[in-house]
This record gives sequence, C-alpha cells and structure tokens, in this order.
Amino acid sequence: MLEPKKVKHRKHQRRRGAFKGKAYRGSTLANGFIGLKAVTTSEITARQIEAARRAMTRSVQRGGKIWIRIFPDTPVSKKAAEVPMGSGKGNLEYWGVIVKKGAILFEMDGISEEVAREALRLASHKLPMKCKIVTRISR
Repeated sequence: MLEPKKVKHRKHQRRRGAFKGKAYRGSTLANGFIGLKAVTTSEITARQIEAARRAMTRSVQRGGKIWIRIFPDTPVSKKAAEVPMGSGKGNLEYWGVIVKKGAILFEMDGISEEVAREALRLASHKLPMKCKIVTRISR
C-alpha cells in the first residue's frame, strides 16, 4: 500500500477546512487519454486507493499503463473504543488524502476506450465519493 517513506511529524492535525472549494491543481488529464475525476470532496485512505488500483489492473488484464495521481501522505490517528478523554492523542490508524471535487484520481493509456471505461467504472465503486470518467478531446 501507499505510504510515505519518512515524515517530519508522526501525527498531524486534521485539515477540516480542506473539504471546502474545488481542485485547481491536478484537475486536468496530464498523462493518459482517459481518467477518473472526483465529483464530490472526500477523504480517501491508502487501502481504498489500492483496492481501486487492483480492480483496474485486473479488469484490463495487466495491459496498458495506469497512473495514480493522488498520494496518501496525511497520517490519521484514532483513539481506541471506550477510552476516556485525556491521555494524549491516539495512535496512527491509517494514511489518507483529502481529494477535492474536480481532481483527477487515476489515468489510463494504451488500451481501447471501452476497456478503459469499464476498468475505471469498477475502480469508482471502490471509492467513497462520486466520480465521473473524463477523456481527452484529441487523442
């Protein structure tokens, strides 16, 4: 699964204000001819990204090229169930990334459009947000 090799601080504060607005950077296709674009804002975990990647790879039978445009670099901590208030911050639970609406999540190239659309559709079912499939105007 995706996670940073090294981080400056082991525990971060939550970026609750980051759920507002839309993505300006990373909102257009850069590498492939077809991609998966976020329609709503959500936090995605490393496990969800890996599940979507596996669904796409299996669907295209290891053909073509896939780019993952997001990286889970934010540590999310959580306290255990029924632990009283106080006694510090909880332990690291998972790595996540906040994806704003309009951001490109995955891109594909080197396969037919029908196969790519089916693969991206399967990947979108693994993610906790609404997504749409976008294509480049000229190929």
